[in-house]
Amino acid sequence: MSNPELIEILLAEDNPQDAEMTIRALRGAGLAEHLLWVRDGVGVLDFLYRTGDFSGKQTARPKLILLDLKMPRLDGIEVLRTIKGDPGTKSIPVVMLTSSAEESDIARSYDLGVNSYVVKPVDFPKLNDEVASAGIYWLFMNRTPKLA
Repeated sequence: MSNPELIEILLAEDNPQDAEMTIRALRGAGLAEHLLWVRDGVGVLDFLYRTGDFSGKQTARPKLILLDLKMPRLDGIEVLRTIKGDPGTKSIPVVMLTSSAEESDIARSYDLGVNSYVVKPVDFPKLNDEVASAGIYWLFMNRTPKLA
């Protein structure tokens, strides 16, 4: 596991193959050094709120959350609702990275405050390009407010 104090990207993905492809894409862009992969929405909230597996650990606020929509235990919509509904976490950029192109999922995500919605392409070269571009934008170009 990565050092939780240095996490810049928090990846929430229940499918190991999709997670590996995403991590490879980020690694290829030089963005995977400070990445943590959790397998469901509970893992995201545990990391952000220092509960469960992260209880008592010092964790940095991630610069970006890549969030899958359909996950066990707690889905991406509920995680997004929690993150964007909390003044302490609402400014963290969240990119929904999912295989769902359903208009209702897209609309609901934006209604809850998602920063971007990316449908995972089926082929790896396209996924690689999209994930790398998203990572570069959100980590290096986008500006978020500093916490007091």
